[in-house]
Amino acid sequence: MSDIYQSIQSPEQLKQLREPELVEYANWLRSFLIEKISLHGGHFAANLGVVELSISLHYIFNAPQDVIIWDVGHQSYAHKILTHRKSKFDTLRKLDGISGFPKMSESEYDAFGTAHSSTSISATLGYACAAKIQTVKRQHIAIIGDGALSAGQAFEALNNAGISKTNITIIINDNHIGIDPSQGALGEYLDKLVDKSENFFTDLGLQYFGPIDGHDIISMNTLFEQIKGIDLPKIIHLKTIKGKGHSEAEAEQTKWHSVSKYEKIDGKELPTNSNNAKYQDIFGKTLLQLAKDNPNIVAITPAMISGSSLQFMQEFFPERVFDVGIAEQHAITFSAGLAAAGLIPICCLYSTFLQRGYDQLIHDVALQNLSVIFAIDRAGLVGEDGPTHHGVFDVAFLQAIPNIKIISPSNQKDLKDALFTLTQKPIGPVVIRYPRGKSSEPFLNNAFDMFEIGKAKCLVKGKEIALISYGNLVNTCLKAIQNTNASLYDLRTIKPLDTELLSMVFDQYQHIIVVEEVQLIAGIGSTISMIANFLNYKGSFKILAIQDHFVTHGSIPELMELEQLSETEIKKTIQFFS
Repeated sequence: MSDIYQSIQSPEQLKQLREPELVEYANWLRSFLIEKISLHGGHFAANLGVVELSISLHYIFNAPQDVIIWDVGHQSYAHKILTHRKSKFDTLRKLDGISGFPKMSESEYDAFGTAHSSTSISATLGYACAAKIQTVKRQHIAIIGDGALSAGQAFEALNNAGISKTNITIIINDNHIGIDPSQGALGEYLDKLVDKSENFFTDLGLQYFGPIDGHDIISMNTLFEQIKGIDLPKIIHLKTIKGKGHSEAEAEQTKWHSVSKYEKIDGKELPTNSNNAKYQDIFGKTLLQLAKDNPNIVAITPAMISGSSLQFMQEFFPERVFDVGIAEQHAITFSAGLAAAGLIPICCLYSTFLQRGYDQLIHDVALQNLSVIFAIDRAGLVGEDGPTHHGVFDVAFLQAIPNIKIISPSNQKDLKDALFTLTQKPIGPVVIRYPRGKSSEPFLNNAFDMFEIGKAKCLVKGKEIALISYGNLVNTCLKAIQNTNASLYDLRTIKPLDTELLSMVFDQYQHIIVVEEVQLIAGIGSTISMIANFLNYKGSFKILAIQDHFVTHGSIPELMELEQLSETEIKKTIQFFS
């Protein structure tokens, strides 16, 4: 049968199997996923947990006519294999390859892009309401899992769905974990839910089915056939195991949420030949050090304990680390409340997730000038996760907000010193943004110095050409200016800018090049250009930044080359002005 399983790459082919054969096919498909992810990396445990569900959905329903929306989208690998993308699976997350998330432009089977969490119910309800207006007969299925039901938008959508009288099916993939173990009362409620006739969901107007074993294909098939004839909103509660079928992934689900290439035999990631510290670990270890000396320091994160390296502080001070679930808006206003009460909150989010709390950042923090420190990880390009995860918009939307200061360190010492300085005395809202990946050195236990907010540094002094940069690209610029006559200035703080130093640069240099790993529109280069115009600068002015488009997925070196931000491209610009 393995040859038959190998050939399956469409729902039509899947439906040719007899129902008892689906169990054996699930085992084959799980092995296929393990093999491929070990070679190429990607989201691991979540996809192993939904193999049977993916098979059952495509066996019983008729996508793409029936709408199937995955949430969070990183659990859609089996879905992709079953929808004409098996032959392309070796290109997953690679430049010009298929995305690691559902993507509408990639396939008609991807009814909605869902790389961020908790959007599936809203989008599926939109499809269901449209079907009523358009008098279209189809099924509408939202699969919400990996902790995504904890977010506010999911509750807003449930509230709306309960009175919609639409044919929407919401499948809760209840596996007790997002990246880290799920937090909050809802998870405990789902564990204790025994009354199928009257519960939270039925009180909202949704028919409830479950809980059932999400790895029992035959039971799911029977239930899915049953509910197809119910033209009303309904909930199906599945119990699954994240990492199912891989003993290491089942035992250490957080570690195996997403992996780089690894050895299948012993489960060890391939060596990277570097002892240099990750920026997230530099932050996490420094925060623990500061928290030991200051009992007012608290940390908040929306379901990103390990992703933000808060496990270091959590181990010592569990009562001072708050994982609020996938709830960025709540995390920010909750942090504002902690600050108003006199504590020193460090709110830890990825740049791309900060976008989800923009109103709270303006209204609840900045407007009231509350001293919340935002630790913004994954600033800049992040690589294979692609356009939904690149942290390239925060500079544009943050620098427009009054009262906020923005620090973008280019090295370990500046990151540590900035965090130390900001925890000594409240100065209103401050953002520290730092990149994904490693610094240029191992973690250093050096003494802290006060960080001068609003002061840039000259790293290399040359003639005629001045490069101005910040963050991780400073290190690329250092390499690019070798054997040239260019100067290099590290802004360090991008709001407020060091206008005194910039004025000097305008006076001394004929050519200025600003290099930044964010969108060109409303980036720091645009702000410096306005200052230059105000000061009547007469030299040439060039900004190297990301143009007005969404950056695709691929390795970071590939994307830097594509966006003309690599060492080679920067050097070409310098040579043009030389």
